[in-house]
Amino acid sequence: MEGKQDKFRLNPLAAALTGAVAVFAMQGAGAQENQPAAELAAASKPVTLQSVTVTSKKDDGYKVDEAQSSKFTAPLLDTPKSVTVVPAEVLQQTGSNSLQDALRTTPGITFGAGEGGNPIGDRPFIRGFDSMSSIYVDGVRDTASQTRDMFNIDRVEVIKGPSSAFGGKGSAGGMINLVSKLPTAENFVQGSVGVGTDSYFRATADGNYLLNDNTAVRLNAMGQSFDVPGRNEVDQHSWGFAPSVTFGLNSPTQVTLSYYHLQGDGMPDYSIPYARPSSQATKANPSAPASVDRNNFYGLTDRDFQRTQADIATASVQHDFRNGLVFRNTTRWGRSTNDYVVTNPDDSRGNVPRGFVWRNTKNRDSATETLTNQTDLTSEFHTGSLKHNLLFGFEFSRDNTDNNPYNVVSANAAASGGTCNASLLASFDCAPLGNPNPNDPWRGSTTKMPYTQTTTTNTQSVYLFDTIEITKQWMINGGIRYDNYDTHSFTNAYTNPNTGAAVAQVDIRNKSHFFNYQAGVVYKPVEYGSIYVSYGTSSTPPGSTNGDGADNITAAQRNLEPETARSFEIGTKWDLLSRRLSLTGAIFQIEKNNARVAVDANTTINAGKQRVKGFELGFAGNLTDKWGVFGGYTYLDSVLVDNGPQTANAANNGNQFPNTPKSSFSLWTTYQVLAPLTVGAGAYYVDKVYANPANSLYVPSYWRFDLMGAYRVNKNLTLQLNIQNLFDKTYYTKAHTHYGAMAAGRFGMLTANFRF
Repeated sequence: MEGKQDKFRLNPLAAALTGAVAVFAMQGAGAQENQPAAELAAASKPVTLQSVTVTSKKDDGYKVDEAQSSKFTAPLLDTPKSVTVVPAEVLQQTGSNSLQDALRTTPGITFGAGEGGNPIGDRPFIRGFDSMSSIYVDGVRDTASQTRDMFNIDRVEVIKGPSSAFGGKGSAGGMINLVSKLPTAENFVQGSVGVGTDSYFRATADGNYLLNDNTAVRLNAMGQSFDVPGRNEVDQHSWGFAPSVTFGLNSPTQVTLSYYHLQGDGMPDYSIPYARPSSQATKANPSAPASVDRNNFYGLTDRDFQRTQADIATASVQHDFRNGLVFRNTTRWGRSTNDYVVTNPDDSRGNVPRGFVWRNTKNRDSATETLTNQTDLTSEFHTGSLKHNLLFGFEFSRDNTDNNPYNVVSANAAASGGTCNASLLASFDCAPLGNPNPNDPWRGSTTKMPYTQTTTTNTQSVYLFDTIEITKQWMINGGIRYDNYDTHSFTNAYTNPNTGAAVAQVDIRNKSHFFNYQAGVVYKPVEYGSIYVSYGTSSTPPGSTNGDGADNITAAQRNLEPETARSFEIGTKWDLLSRRLSLTGAIFQIEKNNARVAVDANTTINAGKQRVKGFELGFAGNLTDKWGVFGGYTYLDSVLVDNGPQTANAANNGNQFPNTPKSSFSLWTTYQVLAPLTVGAGAYYVDKVYANPANSLYVPSYWRFDLMGAYRVNKNLTLQLNIQNLFDKTYYTKAHTHYGAMAAGRFGMLTANFRF
């Protein structure tokens, strides 16, 4: 039978839209024949990549070299920290529709898998450390387990190294800031219609309209539906919209109101179990995922589902006093839900070596609501001969997560044992490893558990940043932040519906306060180059993901201090070839000296030690007027130095971090072959990734290659063809202790991008 990944199918709406685009393209081509040569050349302006840290304007030589966050008090060239910006051009050219797609272009970032208490959603690891709770939108923390779409995102900023001076509780590896598409001072309508293999259809619209000289409105919208190539039963349907309005575009006072809505409905996928469970695998003889057909799906389409929704409202006010002093205030309310039942192809019972898979389940029905108010005051001034760019601010936030999970009970009472036999195969609680049937009937029940876990976190913060220009060649950059942190988790008492046993209420709390700081020195031997040395810290208190991530507060660590990390970095940044090409490099070391480790089954202490050493290289921009490049290389030497006194954990001393490849590389390049034609190619490499501290389970290293071709029909329309995973490579993007998350197979899509 022909695989689903080889089919090209259009639903009626996709066919109608495709036909409309074709008519428009023919009309544009006819109009182009009558254009003067000068206009035709102007309409055929090449598609080029912008720098990782700059946006160049060749017409006036003006160079934008700033991050969106106001906490950066210097241009990125003069900031003593590794920062990578994935611009809108790269997002579009690579066909990056999700956050995971976008971050594939940045080496040194991997994604963790969802399982158990760690929900399905975006879980990036930066420089070896979990950064799920360090994702921001327009400088404000974006909490909750979400799978983010790029339809309303202009660019992605990755700030590497300890991030707590910028955001408070956070990752030792870094943070991610998503920059939204907001109103601008021009009228335009742009968007895309895309169709492709595996029933792919996606349409986006982006319109900006000036109501008057000082008021503009913008609306972004998206709808999509697709099957996952190589995973026949896995699909996704989602839609969203994001209206915004800005008052006072050309006045000292600007007010922006925005709203964001995204919801999805699809089939979750825990993919392929390991060939041997962790009890049978060792570091000397580790296990990879089982060697089975990539289309094998061990879930039940009659039982499994995932429904998500995110609603975020933001109001921001900015006033420029026109004397170097600027006031900003942002208030944001958000609510995100994550509701699913998913099959975990669990190998912990040793079924896979015997040729079977237990269809264990994981589930969640959570809602996270957040309210944040953030105020910044920036100022430029001199003290004698010293020039200051100073930021003072404070922040108040409240996060609340309610999780009321499901009680998934098989009709076969023996299913909870998890050891596959004829009885469990007959009740479809187990499946053959080599030939599972996703359409097996679900004869059990799915009801709600009689309890809700509620986690609430309140944080108050104050911070100060300053860049001091001593001379044109020497600068000092520093920042300090104080956080008062209070998290509380409560689960009501209930009677277990499966055993009839009474379960006592759980009421645990952690209060802490912590300072974090960063400091750096920048030397500029020439105007277009810098060399820097920096030092920074981070703090991760217990429960930092507020009941909706991997770091949830427990009774064992309720009284612990925050984990702290420190980082040393030496780097350099150069804007070459008339500032068309940006080259960056850094060597760094991150140490966590009080990691949480277990003493016994009920006791956890701050006594562990973890260390990552590494270096990275980055490049972005244009080698010539026609040739653009974007990418880099990262090397990470991660070591679990001390895992605590328990024998099982101490045995992992010296092992590599889970979810942390030693080497990773990415390259995206485009070349303008003809005036209207640009071709592009991508190459991505990720080294072997371990799933557990014992380094006994892993997913193999891989190379992936992509192709792109873009043809400018006229000044309003460009047709773009993308082929992702060109050689249909079977590889895994995430590693967990029970399964490896398989990547999509070869995928092709044709997109019409338009702008008026």
